[in-house]
Amino acid sequence: MPPMPNLNAIWVYLAATPLLGLTVTLLAYQAALGIYARTRFSPLANPVLIAVALLVALLQITGTPYATYFEGAQFVHFLLGPATVALALPLYRQWPKLRRAALPLLGGLIAGSVTAIASAVGIAALLDASPQTIASLAPKSATTPIAMAVAVEIGGIPSLTAVLVIATGVFGAVFAGSILDLLRIAEPEVRGFALGIASHGIGTARAFQVSEDAGAFAGLGMGLNGVFTAIVVPVLMPVAARWLAA
Repeated sequence: MPPMPNLNAIWVYLAATPLLGLTVTLLAYQAALGIYARTRFSPLANPVLIAVALLVALLQITGTPYATYFEGAQFVHFLLGPATVALALPLYRQWPKLRRAALPLLGGLIAGSVTAIASAVGIAALLDASPQTIASLAPKSATTPIAMAVAVEIGGIPSLTAVLVIATGVFGAVFAGSILDLLRIAEPEVRGFALGIASHGIGTARAFQVSEDAGAFAGLGMGLNGVFTAIVVPVLMPVAARWLAA
């Protein structure tokens, strides 16, 4: 009987190939989608959250460095750009609605963005968080590349900001529907726009699972909130820092 192969040696060999990261990412998400479907698409079984948990467990068990994994997973990362640009198509289809609702959307953007920033900074300050942590929290509702760039500019920790952005997105995708139901907000455009502002790309993906109308407005909210956050947070944080120091 031939000897059993050394599974650890096989994994070390495979881990050196860039396509392994891509393969395990796709398999993890496919498994997460299967779980999501079996739960009848319950928001509590968010596929992004499940896939992330599976990948973290795999990297931890195998002792694979994140940099090694990302050599393959960067292909998925690259596709985020074209996917974001593709959001322009459903927005174009909703253009008549967007024009009619321009003023309410602007008010919702300002209210939602400022609330997200102020609540994060205020709660962190009440919990006596460090200035770096507060700065890392401030842009958490913007999409990851913008949030990380803003965090660097205001003295935050970009890696911490990335984790907070993902956590915010997952939380919104899981619980936003129930919160909006509790508030008796039924219009898909309003629900989608709120989800895009609060939970960026992950929330937008969840909105598209509900309807194209909700997804289009979520994409708009995500884009506008990213621009608004990039402009407003660097202006507000020095003011907040002086107020907290007083």
